[in-house]
Amino acid sequence: MSQGTPTYVGLDVSKQAINVAIHRPDGTLDEDRVANTLEAVRHLVSRWADPATIRACYEAGPTGYILYRWLTDLGISCTVIAPSLTPRRPGERIKTDRRDARKLAGLFRADELTAVRVPTEAEEAARDLLRARDDAREDRNRARQRLSHFLLRHGRTYADGTAWTGRHRAWLARQRFEDPMLQGTLDHYRTSVDLRTTELARLDGAIVTVAASQPFRDDVAALSSLRGIGTLSALTLVVEVGDFRRFRRAGEFMAFVGLVPSERSSGDRRRQGSITKTGNRFVRRILVEAAWNATRKPNLGPAFARRTSGQPTDTVAIAARAQTRLHDRYWHHIHHRKPPAVAAVAVARELAGFCWALMVRPA
Repeated sequence: MSQGTPTYVGLDVSKQAINVAIHRPDGTLDEDRVANTLEAVRHLVSRWADPATIRACYEAGPTGYILYRWLTDLGISCTVIAPSLTPRRPGERIKTDRRDARKLAGLFRADELTAVRVPTEAEEAARDLLRARDDAREDRNRARQRLSHFLLRHGRTYADGTAWTGRHRAWLARQRFEDPMLQGTLDHYRTSVDLRTTELARLDGAIVTVAASQPFRDDVAALSSLRGIGTLSALTLVVEVGDFRRFRRAGEFMAFVGLVPSERSSGDRRRQGSITKTGNRFVRRILVEAAWNATRKPNLGPAFARRTSGQPTDTVAIAARAQTRLHDRYWHHIHHRKPPAVAAVAVARELAGFCWALMVRPA
């Protein structure tokens, strides 16, 4: 390969194989296909005369970032691409792995691709733990739903307050059926709920331990000073976003999490619609859920003091300002006859700005 001149490599990665397209500096194109293993990738790189001139890329996907780490360890400059932002020709109807590799190499050479931030191994491990917890929460909710629906089909309804409280669980324990098949079904559904509740509690304990350790502890403590954001929410923001400083302004972060209005404007006519919902859905959900706390009046008493204990003065000031600002904005939207859900999303957008401000403040 030509010394000192970049050579662009597009990689189409699947579970079993990697299709390789190499754009040489002289304009020629070479293609290859190797197994998706460390040994095969190492052998591929060994055939390149000067790995320092290689600029490789592949799209983010279900195979994760392991290929990025393999190539980086082998001295190859690798970029992971956002697949949703890869340009596509209108009317293109043929899609193969070889074509995708060639397309990536060409677009990368033309600087037409958008890179994603690759998380550190610690961030990725914490993110997997948090997503496992989210899966466990959904599994528990489904198990609860199945149990409730089963009882409802047989005329057993709970009408003595809120479901899934201690009183409700005591009511569930008293339920019996004379038919052994129905009793067996009830026992199965009840055991399923108990198992998933226990597993969720175990994951919550593990998350608390992770949040209290470095490199997450300081950022989690800072974000937890905001009302509505606890340890779980703060750790989710930290590991899903990563480096907040890659956003130059708060508005860029708001757009990143899909909380800005969509727009279709032309000429003198400006039309804005619902939020874009692009970017990370976990972060967006956390912010919207936290935004509902803005319905309550600001409270800078003992609870606020506990949340901000040990935090720098500027962090405390941002957290206090956020309570007042977000409360005022929520009720401003309500008084202008906006639906509560719309007002909460608008507040979530501003809450994203406060999160960004906390994370980019000088250390």
